[in-house]
Amino acid sequence: MECRLGCGACCIAPSISSPIPGMPKGKPAGVRCIQLNEENLCRLFGKPERPKVCHQFKASSDICGDTSHQAITIITELEAIT
Repeated sequence: MECRLGCGACCIAPSISSPIPGMPKGKPAGVRCIQLNEENLCRLFGKPERPKVCHQFKASSDICGDTSHQAITIITELEAIT
């Protein structure tokens, strides 16, 4: 599955414990990453300073659903149970 441009669910719903430029302690679940722009695109995409965990995330239908709203819902639920 290709990532839906402008979705941003993976940059909002999960917690990220790795340092992110501008967020040295990572980010809590449900908080918008500081590197997510107004179009919900990552400012660090393709750059070496992008956290490894973000680089390793691969979109899939079981995680991302059929819409951005479903992606937020699914990832939020997964975050809650882990």
